[in-house]
Amino acid sequence: MSKKQTINFKKYLIWFWGIFLGGFTIVVFTFLFASWGFLGALPTFKDLESPESNLATEVISSDGVTIGKYAKENRTPIKFSELPDNLVNALIATEDERFYEHSGIDFRGTARAILKPGSGGASTISQQLAKMLFTGERAKNKVERVLQKVKEWVVATKLEKQYTKHEIIAMYLNKYDFLNQAVGIRSAARIYFGKEPKDLVVSESAMLIGMLKNSSYFNPLRREALVKQRRNVVLLQMTKNDFITEEEKVKLQQQPLNLNYTPERHDVGLATYFRAHLQKLMRTWVQNNPKPNGEQYDIFRDGLKIYVTIDSRMQKYAEEAVKEHISNLQTYFFDEQKRNKTAPFYDLDTDQIERSFERAKKNSERYRRLMDAGVSSKEIDKIFKTKTEMTVFSWKGDKDTIMSPMDSIKYYKYFLRSGLLSIEPQTGHIKAWVGGIDNKHFKYDAVAQQKRQVGSTFKPFVYATAINQLRMSPCDELPNTPYTIPQGKYGVSQDWTPQNSDGKYGGMMTLKDALAGSVNVVTVNLIDKVTPENVVRLAKAAGIETDIPANPAIALGAVDLSLLEMVSAYSTFANKGLRVSPMIITRIEDKNGTVLKDFVPETQEVLSEESAYVIVNLLKGVTESGSGIRLRSTYTSAGGAATGFPYLFTNPIAGKTGTTQNQSDGWFMGMVPNLATGVWTGGEERAVHFKGITKGQGATMSLPSWAIFMRKCYADKTLNISKEDFVSPENLSINIDCKGKGGEENNSNSGGDTDF
Repeated sequence: MSKKQTINFKKYLIWFWGIFLGGFTIVVFTFLFASWGFLGALPTFKDLESPESNLATEVISSDGVTIGKYAKENRTPIKFSELPDNLVNALIATEDERFYEHSGIDFRGTARAILKPGSGGASTISQQLAKMLFTGERAKNKVERVLQKVKEWVVATKLEKQYTKHEIIAMYLNKYDFLNQAVGIRSAARIYFGKEPKDLVVSESAMLIGMLKNSSYFNPLRREALVKQRRNVVLLQMTKNDFITEEEKVKLQQQPLNLNYTPERHDVGLATYFRAHLQKLMRTWVQNNPKPNGEQYDIFRDGLKIYVTIDSRMQKYAEEAVKEHISNLQTYFFDEQKRNKTAPFYDLDTDQIERSFERAKKNSERYRRLMDAGVSSKEIDKIFKTKTEMTVFSWKGDKDTIMSPMDSIKYYKYFLRSGLLSIEPQTGHIKAWVGGIDNKHFKYDAVAQQKRQVGSTFKPFVYATAINQLRMSPCDELPNTPYTIPQGKYGVSQDWTPQNSDGKYGGMMTLKDALAGSVNVVTVNLIDKVTPENVVRLAKAAGIETDIPANPAIALGAVDLSLLEMVSAYSTFANKGLRVSPMIITRIEDKNGTVLKDFVPETQEVLSEESAYVIVNLLKGVTESGSGIRLRSTYTSAGGAATGFPYLFTNPIAGKTGTTQNQSDGWFMGMVPNLATGVWTGGEERAVHFKGITKGQGATMSLPSWAIFMRKCYADKTLNISKEDFVSPENLSINIDCKGKGGEENNSNSGGDTDF
């Protein structure tokens, strides 16, 4: 070899080492500069320990089910131990095969990506987490992306030093946005498959991991076929990495996605009306219970856990019962309105109907938005009369249609509304809360917001006052004859002589038969004996908060009350005369599990145990021989409108029907020893109702929802809803054995179920 050739070799060698060492020096200093913050701010260790996140507040039922969330970003973090192995395996196989071998940067993968473009990304799970947590906006050019990549590498190595591999996996899956309000793996599992992450099967885990590539592109609600292909790629990667066999892969790849889309929005899912009510209460609570630093908790960001009294099973049964009955009852109402010239109203003239529609227009969200935008009244009227595309409610599902906003107002007037509330008398715990038929389209809550005339369901408070004050017995008799409250007494403006709804009179009648038959004249006689003031006093003590006028008309239910008040007050009878204030929250915790507040109910003795038992005995007579006999009988005059009939209950049930004037409101209150449940049904306005009593009475409007709900509860043996009798107090001194006086052997129903 010549001297010249030897010198040239050294020259190239020097150039090689110069380039190599220079490049290495540049890389080292680039990393140092990045770690020192010269390339932009990097997170401190404090940031790494508590990366900023918007954490959803969870609403957790008494049986441990998350029934809803309040969130800006629907994220509920979970621990690595709550992730199934198949999910972790799918993640490792697809996103970072050497995750457990590197310290944040996969140099083999990086070299492959540089030397062989298109062979796959080189970002490790730690780098992807770093990018999600700290690098901010997307790079605008290649230079910015290179610098950003360096920062990701630095942060990734810090993450690897600060956290275990398992913690990094959990942080990554908790942070990723799976779209459709599914932020984090727990929300994704619940929203796409209706289950917790620990219950995901291999194919479901593979689909979710496949979405990590680009959830906007691989959106299962829009590109199901494409998402299936991507899922199958993940399954292939799991086979290559020996997490599943070839046979399993082939079988799983043939399966459909099997989505069970369960959106988590405020107006869908379980207990929507309850959650709306709870949100209002929580806004007040956070104002009065600040953080230690004085700041207010944010229920949409601070990840609180609100443990509530609602039982998810009972809530589901209650919603199913209302839907089953009201959707059926609605078909009869629609059919009747075909023959009504002023449909869906009765008792209104043309001008009154137009005023009703105008009020509804001005109360609508559309009208308020237009007014806030400064649109003139003339232009608003035009908009409300112009047809447009919209989605409206129907019992067969939301319906896309074209109609004017004013026509939609008229359309919604036809729908019957209903509410159901169930309370455990001994604890005051509200177990089921159905505020309406559909929270998306009908926002008004029939449980707490609405107050309607209660009809005959108020009569037990008159009887309870007589029993408690005068120690009257269910077997005591009063004449079934017209009874007059004279002018001036209790402030009445003229002589008041109410009538029985069926116009039948004559003879003597026991209190038990009178309440069972909802006989008006006997009830008016009673309120005169005890005075309206004493009835009001007892009703208020039992839990009714609304002001009640102390006039004799309340004996027939001429007072507007909420379903919440009524069920709470009835619970006092079932709980031996002890009122327990209704509860919806048992405990509030912060995101770390620290208890912020434990809630306990307030209690107050309202009636003696003996008096409470006697009124329960009277109410049992309603379902044994009175207006609630439909719960036990095999015949009903309501035909198919009595959804689910016959019910054939054989256990003791204390109850009361109620039907207001013109059938505007139908009520049923029913109690067993450990559950009190009330149902109201009616139109949005009092003029929207059935024309006749057969379908318009409480026994047809509301009793079926109660019966269907209780039948479902009894079928679920895990609930332990009592079928036993109410416990009699020791040394009962008031006679309740009315045999020989008509009582338990008399099936008369004189007076009917109506009130006027």
